[in-house]
Amino acid sequence: MAGLAESGSNPDVGLLYDINGLAKDAPQWFDRGMEFVGEYGLLLAMVLLVLWCWRGVRRQGGEDAASSVAALVWAPLAAGIAVLVNVPIRGFVERPRPFVDHPGLDVLVSGKNDFSFVSDHATLTMAMGVGLFVAHRKFGLAGIGLALLEGFCRVYMGVHYPTDVIGGFALGTAVALLLSPLAMALLTPVTKAVERSARAGWLIRARGSVPAERDLLIPGTSTELPEDRDLAA
Repeated sequence: MAGLAESGSNPDVGLLYDINGLAKDAPQWFDRGMEFVGEYGLLLAMVLLVLWCWRGVRRQGGEDAASSVAALVWAPLAAGIAVLVNVPIRGFVERPRPFVDHPGLDVLVSGKNDFSFVSDHATLTMAMGVGLFVAHRKFGLAGIGLALLEGFCRVYMGVHYPTDVIGGFALGTAVALLLSPLAMALLTPVTKAVERSARAGWLIRARGSVPAERDLLIPGTSTELPEDRDLAA
């Protein structure tokens, strides 16, 4: 891998120079902004996007609320698992950071002494984006868009090759999708149990949201609760 990176005819290196070259021509304030966005900003935006989706799922309620929240819980869990999977991959490939073999790059972030393939940031954001897509299509598309932007930022900052980013996207997507059935089978019973809890039920469905049909009682029965009569009315 390192040998390929040193080859001047390698399109991976050519694209690296093209994208990172934008940083050399940009004003310093823009580079500082890209540094923050690529290092912290997009990760924070992804977390806020998941929380925003969770808020909407709670307010909407319905019979699928528990499974939807389970899918949202899976999104950050998938990101964490994908990063753990990346640990042995990095150790096996041992690809140096691009600025090690290409000292002419404009590196916006210092202190990156670990291996380059694959990108943790690209892996994290894409795993969360795809996991979010499993829960909610529109929010998921927004999350995948943030992940793509994260990948561009990592190359722009001079800390990753384009193939590092592509590898991160592939790893994050694979973990989020391949383990999703197992994750949903394990998480959905938990979220359903939380939904039935008097104290923690608000985590699944907000007060005043539309209950699932199976939770509605037939009006006039002895077990009917006051709030059920209001809904029936």
